Amino acid sequence: MDRGKQRDIASKGGKAAHKKGTAHEWTSEEARAAGRKGGMASHRRKIEPQESRESFSSGSEPSA
Repeated sequence: MDRGKQRDIASKGGKAAHKKGTAHEWTSEEARAAGRKGGMASHRRKIEPQESRESFSSGSEPSA
């Protein structure tokens, strides 16, 4: 299934849940924690590739 179709289906489900009154409502504390967690994961993904490149270029390979 392509991303657009999947997004449309999810959107319809969310709208139906809100209309029915069963949708999750974020508290400010939950939203803050989720944002912090996402930011940390994003930052970690940016740092890890740099660390792996640095370990290869730090002279760990024997020179000929």
